[in-house]
Amino acid sequence: MFLVHWIVNWLLGALALWLVAQIIPGIQIRGFGAAMLGTIVIAVVNITIGPILRFIAWPITVLTLGLFRWVLNAFLLKLASMFTPGFRIDGFLNALLGSLVLTVLDIVLHRVVWTL
Repeated sequence: MFLVHWIVNWLLGALALWLVAQIIPGIQIRGFGAAMLGTIVIAVVNITIGPILRFIAWPITVLTLGLFRWVLNAFLLKLASMFTPGFRIDGFLNALLGSLVLTVLDIVLHRVVWTL
């Protein structure tokens, strides 16, 4: 059951990433396979580099009432796109918008699927 849950979450994340690329012109995904790979790379970047950056940026995050976390997520998304073939983000503003849209879509898709 755990494996099925993990695979469904992975596919939902890939779908959210693919939808972000359809919504935001500055983000390109070559296909759903690239979105699946991009989802894995985003997870690896968030697990490895994310905690270090969040720790270093903690004072700024507190001062901005958590809004700097959005900037960190955009940076991590842009970083993940650099390591993923077929996934490209043009400029930091697109990464910032993509981070927000990706978070919202991911939450919505997970709620829809896991409440059925």
